[in-house]
Amino acid sequence: MTTKLFGEPVRRREDARLITGKGRYLDDIGHTALAAAFVRSPHAHARIVDIDVEAALDVEGLVAIYTYEDLTGPMAEPLPVLIPHPQMHAPRTGYPLAKGVVRHVGEPVVMVVATDRYVAEDAAERIVVTYEELPVVVGVDAAREAKAAVHDDVPDNVAARHHQETGDVEPALAASPHTLTFTQYIERSASMPMEGKGVHARWDADDGSLRVYTSTQASTSVRAAIAAKLELSLDKVEVIAPDVGGGFGVKIVHPWPEELLVPMAAIALQAEVKWSEDRREHFISSAHERQQRQEITVGYDDEGRLTALDVHIWHDNGAYTPYGIIVPIVTATQLVGPYGIPVYRVVVESVYTNTVIVTPYRGAGRPQGCYAMERTMDRIADHLGLDRAVVRERNLIRPDQFPYDQHLTFQDGRPVIYDSGDYPGLMRKLKDLVGWDSVDALRADAEARGKLLGVGMAMYVEGTGPGPYEGGHVQVLGSGKVLVSTGLTSQGQGHETAFAQIVASELGVPIEDVEVTTGDTRRFGYAVGTFASRAAVMSGNAIALAARGVREKALRIAADVLEAAPEDLEIDQGLVTVRGVPGASIPLRTVAVLSNPLRYAFDEAAKQATQFATHDDTRPPVAEGDAPGLEHRDYYSPIRSTFASGAHAAIVEIDPETWEIDVVKYAVVHDCGNVVNPMIVEGQVHGGVAQGVGGALYERMVYDGDGQLQNASFMDFLMPYASEVPDVVIDHQQTPSPLNPLGIKGAGEAGVIPGTAAIASAIEDAVGRRVTSMPISPTELYDLVRSPDSEMTATAARRAGTGAMA
Repeated sequence: MTTKLFGEPVRRREDARLITGKGRYLDDIGHTALAAAFVRSPHAHARIVDIDVEAALDVEGLVAIYTYEDLTGPMAEPLPVLIPHPQMHAPRTGYPLAKGVVRHVGEPVVMVVATDRYVAEDAAERIVVTYEELPVVVGVDAAREAKAAVHDDVPDNVAARHHQETGDVEPALAASPHTLTFTQYIERSASMPMEGKGVHARWDADDGSLRVYTSTQASTSVRAAIAAKLELSLDKVEVIAPDVGGGFGVKIVHPWPEELLVPMAAIALQAEVKWSEDRREHFISSAHERQQRQEITVGYDDEGRLTALDVHIWHDNGAYTPYGIIVPIVTATQLVGPYGIPVYRVVVESVYTNTVIVTPYRGAGRPQGCYAMERTMDRIADHLGLDRAVVRERNLIRPDQFPYDQHLTFQDGRPVIYDSGDYPGLMRKLKDLVGWDSVDALRADAEARGKLLGVGMAMYVEGTGPGPYEGGHVQVLGSGKVLVSTGLTSQGQGHETAFAQIVASELGVPIEDVEVTTGDTRRFGYAVGTFASRAAVMSGNAIALAARGVREKALRIAADVLEAAPEDLEIDQGLVTVRGVPGASIPLRTVAVLSNPLRYAFDEAAKQATQFATHDDTRPPVAEGDAPGLEHRDYYSPIRSTFASGAHAAIVEIDPETWEIDVVKYAVVHDCGNVVNPMIVEGQVHGGVAQGVGGALYERMVYDGDGQLQNASFMDFLMPYASEVPDVVIDHQQTPSPLNPLGIKGAGEAGVIPGTAAIASAIEDAVGRRVTSMPISPTELYDLVRSPDSEMTATAARRAGTGAMA
């Protein structure tokens, strides 16, 4: 790699286009298409008695109305369970349009197609659906009680019981010098990308082909789902993800009902059809995440070293389970973090509720697992009167223990074996970065200003880059342009820049000559998708392998022209040269021309590759096993996931008059192996921290007892503004992964994972009262501090000189 760009903070190439309004999002497509709108259930649980469309038929501009009765073949069957699992004993999914029963507010019941969205909405308002309301289940505690059932054939509301363990927990706990048992909660939140979901479909009746644009994180998977459900040949379906205005996990579900219904209508009506989700629809009919009840028992010795950990989690999966139990599996396996735990048992019961489905949201079960583990560490330190950092340090896996087998099975079905890391190094860097040992001085200063100050920390390990595979294609054109394509999609992560850096470095070409395409099945038909911090690990390595294939072929062709051995050649700035021989060179673009033996010359460059321009008649123009063109396609399929890691610390100040919580400093140390672009990684961390602050202090989906979402708008659903997001100080640590050619690990979700745990720890440190539920608002904090039933921490009791719990 002579053109050094890997590891450099190259400015994002895509930003100029996007911030000047030249992006092409779903709603920029299909301005003349017919428009779809949906009648959605106003009830959380009800039987559909009747659907009367008569009044809508007189609306001028109405084109079609669809209910479940209009669905045929596979479309009339339940939506798929995308990721089956043997411990999922009662999977249930909905239908593209509700069949007989609705199980959450917002479930689609009727689709209307009209000349434009206004007409479609007007017609939808005239459709009268008669419901018979049924008992409603809201929240994990109500699901556990099972006084009512979300699905009649699942009376206990349990979709799955996920169980993993290492060792025998009961004897280990009984033999432990100390044990603690406690329960804590994380409430429901959601992804909330700036752009909602959307679909545009166009049917070509002449050749029986379908082109679909959709705002998705998994275009190839949407393609497969459409082909299966609409009974089309896969080669007749094209799916393109245009510019996507954020995903954060909610757009990984495939297919959404609309991604099937809109193409179905386009085929039936022989017309372009489009649907763009409005914000209320996104709140009530997309996906949420996070809510869990965590029951934890931990054993430990006098030094704070863990002897056993037993965790029982109740996970709210909403009304259906289309994405399987990936979130509970991730919680269960990532909970152990960077610690060596001799005996561990985890049981996650994933339960149905009459609320929006739960699928991965940035972090995807990891924030909950981190919350469980890190708050456990805080409890141990508090009970023993030890520094919270010291307790963590005594339990960390050491660098000489890698690869470290946690004896668990990850979401990819492969073992949880940590590939590399330096967790004590993370702790040392974090303490220096946040000023851990000088917090008492900050506390005293805050007290002088009438404020309460607290500090908290949290560490994590994140499984990244799960398989099964991703691919990459690299092609050098005669113009010198280098075309790069991969099947996974982009939603703002900087893929266009990072992938171009990899190719420029591997191939020795200027980055300006590299053009990257993602998420277009016309360019790359086999892919898995963008989720689980996997893009750089999976597509990055696949693209690197493809570039290496191109490089090998280019050197082989150039060697013939330059009469040199391939190993004596190098490529720099798009020029192939012979080492140590000035002037002996050939442009890579010329090599691209020569790679394609021609009969006809279409331009001056092509003359160099025609049959009379070459004089070696001892070999065929295209060698056996070779192919025309300077291009290569390759795939990367890992044996297992790679594991990134990090440590976060937060300092908060609390006003005891208003109980407003201000995060005044936030420190991050992050290890994602070799870094392709540190600027992009830091941007990912900053964005993740913002979402972590939101999850700790603001973002919460509030349902009432009837299953009605009480804050289904940005007027009521709180998110942190720039004024609420602290300045973030970041330090990098790089322990390359031995599992892939580039030595990289994922970085996309790292910023959000420890936020809730670190901020909860800091708040608890500031007020001296046990924080057991997150997120926490100023009102809830006021109630917590004032309540006679709230528990004072042992540290606060010691500070107050009582020597006992209050």
